[in-house]
Amino acid sequence: MSSPDEQQTSTAIEDPQNLIQSELDETNRALKEITLMLEQSRVEVGKLTQRNAAVTAHLQQIQGQIDKISCEEVRAAYDTAMDAQQRLFVMRGQLEKLQGDQAHLERYKGMLERLKNAVSAGGVNGGKGDRGGTSSVEMLVNVQEAERQRLSRQMHDGPAQALSNFILQTEIAMRLFDVDAAQARNELGNLKVAAMSTFQKVRNFIFELRPMMLDDLGLAPTILRYADMFKEQAGMEVSVTITGSERRMEPYIEVMVFRAMQELLSNAVHQNQANLVKIQLDLGDTLVKLSVDDNGKGFDTDALGKEANLGLKLIKERTEMLGGAFEINSSPGKGARVTLSIPVHG
Repeated sequence: MSSPDEQQTSTAIEDPQNLIQSELDETNRALKEITLMLEQSRVEVGKLTQRNAAVTAHLQQIQGQIDKISCEEVRAAYDTAMDAQQRLFVMRGQLEKLQGDQAHLERYKGMLERLKNAVSAGGVNGGKGDRGGTSSVEMLVNVQEAERQRLSRQMHDGPAQALSNFILQTEIAMRLFDVDAAQARNELGNLKVAAMSTFQKVRNFIFELRPMMLDDLGLAPTILRYADMFKEQAGMEVSVTITGSERRMEPYIEVMVFRAMQELLSNAVHQNQANLVKIQLDLGDTLVKLSVDDNGKGFDTDALGKEANLGLKLIKERTEMLGGAFEINSSPGKGARVTLSIPVHG
C-alpha cells in the first residue's frame, strides 16, 4: 500500500503534453481578454485626454480673467480640472497595468511553447522515468511566473499608483497657491505623509525580493524580521520560536529555508485564512528543521489540487532534492502544519 506522500506525488504527474497544452489554452484565453480590455481602455483614455484638454483650456481662460470671476466659479473650475486629471491618471494607470499583464502573459506563453517543443522532441522528457522531472520544471515555471505577476500587481497597486497620485497632488498644490495658500500647504502635508508610506512599501518589496539581512546576518534574524513585518502588514498574530545553535549555513540552504517560510506563511493567510501562525526553526547540529503551524480552515492532503498548491509541491521537491523530508498534517477545519527538515554540515 502506497504512503500518503507517494499518493500526493503521483497526483502531480500527468501527461506533460496535456498539462502544457492546457496551460497554453488558458494563457491564450487570458491574452484575448486582456487584448479586448486594452482596446477599450485605449478608447477611454483618448476620450479622457480630450476632455482634460478642454477643461485645461477653460481653466486657462479663467486664470486670465481671475479678477472678474467670483471665488466660487474659480473653485468650481479647479475642482472640475482636478477631477478630469484624476480620472485620466487612474485610466492611464489601468492601461499601463493591462499592458504589463499582456507582456507577462506573452513571455509566459513563449516559455510554455518552448517547453512544449522540448517535451515533443524528447529534450526534457526523454522517457517515462523522467516524467517527475518534467513535472518539476512545469511547477517551477508556474510558481516563478505567479510570483512575478504578484509582485507586478503589488508594484502597480502600491508605489506605481502612489507616484501617479503624487504628480496629481503636486499639480493641485501648485495651482492652489494662487487661490488658497492654506489649502496648498495642507495638500503638501498630505503629499509628504503619502510619500513616507510609499517609501516604506518600496522597502518592504525590496526585502521580499532579496533581504540583505539574509546575506549579512543569516537565517534566524531574517526570519524574525520578516515575521514582524508580515505581522504588522497583515494585522495578525505571528510567533517565532528559534532553538538550537544559531550560526551561518550554506547560502543555498538559508535561501531555500527562508523562501519556504515565506511561501508557507503566505499560504497560511491567503489560502487557509488563518489569523494565528506559529513558526518554529530548529538549528540542529546536523539538521535544520522548519515548521509552520496555522489555525486556518485546513484542507484534505489527499486532494491537493494541481493548480492551487504549486508552492507546496515545489517546496517538497526542493527539500527532497537536498536529501530532506517534507510533511503536511492537515484536515478541513483543523488548520495545517507543514514541516520540512534538511541535512546540514556541522
